[in-house]
Amino acid sequence: MKLALITETFPPEINGVAMTFGVLARELGRRGHHVTIYRPRRRDLPPADDHPEYRVVPMSGLPIPGYPLLRPGFPAGNTLRRRWLADRPDLVHVATEGPLGASAVTAARALGLPVTSSFHTNFHAYTRHYGFGAFHKLTLGWLRHVHNRTRRTFAPTPELCAELAQLGFRDLTVLSRGVDTTQFRPARRSPALRQFWGAAPDDPVVIHAGRMAAEKNYPLLLRAYAAMRAAVPRIRFVLVGDGPLRLALQRQFPAGIFPGFIARDDLARHYASADIYIHASLTETFGNVLTEAMASGLAVAGFHYAAALQFVRDGVTGLSVPCDQPDALVAASVSLSTDAALRTRLRVAARARVEPQSWETVITRFEQDLATVVAEARGPAQLTPALA
Repeated sequence: MKLALITETFPPEINGVAMTFGVLARELGRRGHHVTIYRPRRRDLPPADDHPEYRVVPMSGLPIPGYPLLRPGFPAGNTLRRRWLADRPDLVHVATEGPLGASAVTAARALGLPVTSSFHTNFHAYTRHYGFGAFHKLTLGWLRHVHNRTRRTFAPTPELCAELAQLGFRDLTVLSRGVDTTQFRPARRSPALRQFWGAAPDDPVVIHAGRMAAEKNYPLLLRAYAAMRAAVPRIRFVLVGDGPLRLALQRQFPAGIFPGFIARDDLARHYASADIYIHASLTETFGNVLTEAMASGLAVAGFHYAAALQFVRDGVTGLSVPCDQPDALVAASVSLSTDAALRTRLRVAARARVEPQSWETVITRFEQDLATVVAEARGPAQLTPALA
């Protein structure tokens, strides 16, 4: 297939959506598909950011005030129509619902191209974290409008598909998230890195990775960390990532180690060199960081939803608490910090639980779903035997 992928975040940016579509683009290209990425231009990337597996077309965009690492794209319907008239793709997939993504949906429909989309970010939930709660319904209506103009909307879990269906979204299907169990594995543990953190061999280390932004529930995370530190004074805390809250977090939590953004291979080494991962966010659509931590052999605790709902069996593969019980998450965090035997048992079980969740399986399913949409758009006469 000749695929056009529109996304307002993509590597080298570090977040769940960028990582997911970086892997999808690379692996679909390796399978022989012709993949073109349309993404906002970044100053730190060369004009022609081509890769062996896919081609990148930079588009105009604007940094988010206070968060220059992310650049929403401008509407580009006319540019996309001209490009797709000259080089018609078989399918357009829109990964993000910003101005660039929405204009791509309109352009594809105008040209009669099949277009699909992904729901990866609860932007309507984010409005409450940034003081725009009054715009919750408006944001939800916009998201529903964009997605319902596409032939399929992919979401990371069956539970999220059911929730979106209740909100009026149509034609939903699952695009799960894989985990690279070769890159993220316990064998990446580094005694030298632990020594650099000031952790003795038996000292527990807690790690967190992600965008340092309001929707990640850092007040609760820091409350859990404070309780863990009170219970085990020798514990160490590593917070990987960057974002608008980083300076404030460093001031609020001087006991933490803040390495900033790091490459994914180095991130794998950081995960494996820690012992515990606490996931306090309640706005994730999935939470790749949780499965990466489990693959790295960490004892995890989180709320019972998204990735934790799918992969964490309470007391068996991690600790999971109800979403409306923040105190229970703090208590679970303290249990992981004080009970070495529990930590050891959960670390082994966590790795075993995510080992079958390979990207190979996820991408094969996505590839088949896209091929089905292309075949449906061409009509029954052109269905292949495998899809008929």
